[in-house]
Amino acid sequence: MNLKSLVVAGLMAVSMAAMAAQEKTVMVGGQSMLPSKNIIANAMNSKDHTTLVAAVKAAGLVETLQGPGPFTVFAPTNEAFMKLPAGTVDTLLKPENKALLSKVLTYHVVAGTLDAEALWKRVKDGNGTAELTTVSGGKLWIVMNGPKNLLIRDEKGMTSEISTYDVMQSNGVIHVVTTVLMQK
Repeated sequence: MNLKSLVVAGLMAVSMAAMAAQEKTVMVGGQSMLPSKNIIANAMNSKDHTTLVAAVKAAGLVETLQGPGPFTVFAPTNEAFMKLPAGTVDTLLKPENKALLSKVLTYHVVAGTLDAEALWKRVKDGNGTAELTTVSGGKLWIVMNGPKNLLIRDEKGMTSEISTYDVMQSNGVIHVVTTVLMQK
């Protein structure tokens, strides 16, 4: 490598580091989630979302969630998956259950970018509740839980807290949730 190549490579590295420092990052799973990266690239760096990433891979949804979107993803943590009955995750990850796994995962995705401000606006416009249609065709309801917190209710009547809002991505937004959402 010649001197000119080294200088160019060094300048690019400094430029990329400066760009990353300017990005508004959110810490998830002990890692900075960079808005310049897509949903999959960031999720793969989160230690709190290893089960979700494994499930997305098993369902064949990696390319979709790396695509342009935009998507709003309600991303369950590893702890959320551990709340499911014993053996549920292992059963869903089996190749013969790929369609069911895909349905479970796409129930956590809404088309478009709905940051916390947009969710709150919909809830206020809906007198305390906002109905969302998921990519799987199911319904989720966002409801107020006090003046500064929202809950998500699924079709089975279970609720989940949003533990981290507005993890911005190049192709949408992630909201970290504490429970796996289930469609009827």
